[in-house]
Amino acid sequence: MFKKIIKIFILTLMVLSNSYGNNKKELIFYVGITMIKPIDLLAKEFEKEFNCKIKILQGGSQDLYNSIKSSQIGDLYLPGSLSYRTDNLKDGLLLDGQFVGFNKLSFIVKKGNPKNIKPSLEELINEELSVVLGNDQSGSVGLATKKLLEKFNLYEKAIMNATFLATDSRNLISAIKENKADLTLNWYATIFWDENKNFAEVISLDENLSNKSKLVINLLKTSKNPLLAKKFMDFASSQRGRDVFKDFGFLNENELKEFNKVTF
Repeated sequence: MFKKIIKIFILTLMVLSNSYGNNKKELIFYVGITMIKPIDLLAKEFEKEFNCKIKILQGGSQDLYNSIKSSQIGDLYLPGSLSYRTDNLKDGLLLDGQFVGFNKLSFIVKKGNPKNIKPSLEELINEELSVVLGNDQSGSVGLATKKLLEKFNLYEKAIMNATFLATDSRNLISAIKENKADLTLNWYATIFWDENKNFAEVISLDENLSNKSKLVINLLKTSKNPLLAKKFMDFASSQRGRDVFKDFGFLNENELKEFNKVTF
């Protein structure tokens, strides 16, 4: 299955790369699923301002990085966790980075919380609940879940209790909407999507449990338009970019005030 996904990405990118010779400059972004909506909105504004075309490829953060390595095509990479930058810097593909917000783990349950689920990690090993977790091999939410639960010696028990593992944040929220799960551990921002608001709700975890992950957009060594790509990075971290990321749940008021002090 994984090889099939990579082949699809490579074929798609080969088609996209053919358009690089057009007069209108084009950028290719690799974006983790949870961040698609703010990036798509900012991309549309950026296209009008700079008369360019932006193509966005979405998926699990690890799958996207594997595609970048295989295709050697693309301009920017926004994974769902800083670890995808720090762990892969050695490959030399990721150059400059810009902080744009945070991903935060939260419980996502059915609208109205019919199972009366509490904000306790112990709920993930409750055998009376249908629990769906993220796969750490494909997406950032699964990797963050593993790191959090290992810290409290709950990972193996939670995995054994899980009904199944989902590849990414979108499939996690779909499990709730399709009545395949009572409880998921997912990124907080997914509840801000219009298509999810009527079906699911968030149960916020305590700060020491939320496993807040920094979001950093990365310039790729493979970029054919690095100056234009850098302009988008600046735009994404500008006041307008901050406002958009806040609207989609990636920043709160306190984090906005501390924005310029965040290091990575």
